[in-house]
Amino acid sequence: SGLCLCVWGLGEEEGDPDNSSLPATQSHILTAQFECYMKINEDPPRQGNGTFCNRTWDGWLCWGDAEPGTVLQMCPEYFQDFDPAEKVTKVCNPNGTWFHHPESNRVWSNYTQCAAYTKGKLKVAYSLFYLALLGHGLSIISLLISLIIFSYFKSLSCQRVSLHKNMFMSFILNSVVTVIWLSTVPNNQELVASNPISCKVLSVVIQYTFASSYFWMLCQGIYLHTLIIVAVFVGEQQLVSYYILGWGFPVIPAITYAVGRGMFYNDNCWISSNTRLLYIIHGPIHVALLVNLFFLLNIVRVLITKLRVTHSAETTAYMKVVRAILILIPLLGVQFILVPCRPTGRLAFAVYEFTMNIFSHFQGLLVAIIFCFCNSEVSPVLLSPFKTQIECGTAPQTKWTVEGSE
Repeated sequence: SGLCLCVWGLGEEEGDPDNSSLPATQSHILTAQFECYMKINEDPPRQGNGTFCNRTWDGWLCWGDAEPGTVLQMCPEYFQDFDPAEKVTKVCNPNGTWFHHPESNRVWSNYTQCAAYTKGKLKVAYSLFYLALLGHGLSIISLLISLIIFSYFKSLSCQRVSLHKNMFMSFILNSVVTVIWLSTVPNNQELVASNPISCKVLSVVIQYTFASSYFWMLCQGIYLHTLIIVAVFVGEQQLVSYYILGWGFPVIPAITYAVGRGMFYNDNCWISSNTRLLYIIHGPIHVALLVNLFFLLNIVRVLITKLRVTHSAETTAYMKVVRAILILIPLLGVQFILVPCRPTGRLAFAVYEFTMNIFSHFQGLLVAIIFCFCNSEVSPVLLSPFKTQIECGTAPQTKWTVEGSE
């Protein structure tokens, strides 16, 4: 079987593998072999003294001239049984010959690690798949309920709630297209092989809605910063610029990503995430999170200054704003903040991956809880709809409480 072959390895003295027993296309193997032979013939001869092992094609991968020792490569991507994140090793003996397996006495490349953890990783992948469906499903339901609440009760109508509703909608759209993608593309090999334009369009829409949700988060930060720091005594702000930033600006990186993907990494359905082109989307998101972090620090700075001179009720209201932002920033940005700290251990990485997926897929649910279900303005309206309407103010001087702060 393919798994047995990957354990025992292949060598140029063994001939080509039996590709018919492997979940890989013959064309991929032949293409890699042709490119390898072209590289062997076109690369200049090795310079320098000392023994070395000659460049070769082992049946699955191409190996260049190597000094004595162990040479590493990533596992080939064209085998579904292989994990491309694992490594293949090939040993060059001190006498300048490639290592021979002691049982077969044939030149041997060690593909053992390529499939060593495949079954375990497959279980983890299915767990993350169902976790994603559950998270996005709960997010859609909770956000829709929140939108209904904010739209039905007119006493909750104000600029701040309008921004919330737009952010909720961006999360809903992202969750809907993500569920459609997960349900139709990754497990449908025939669809991916046919490579229709619709799955590429869906991939771009996912990136757009993903970026849009974070730019609506930026809109929230700009609004609060303007409200508290810049224009404390000013009336309502104009929301047109927020609509342009939240819905309009993400179109630019999304279109740029689509053009770059089509020109430089045009894989089937654009399903692979192994490309730096994703920074076209993630780069602006990082900037948005950094700007929000600046807003948070600036607000805290102003409040600390105020606390030194007064302990008025107004300051208490400001502190509620800060507590709300302190909840919001880690909630929406934690999966990006922790990316550079990605662990290397297998168990630690599994914990990290589950944590990041929970924050990512349950993002909409957590936002709905903070902004609606735990909102001290919403609860009285739901519990006492026929009592005196609660004012939904637009400035800290009014009766203005902040989500998640009580």
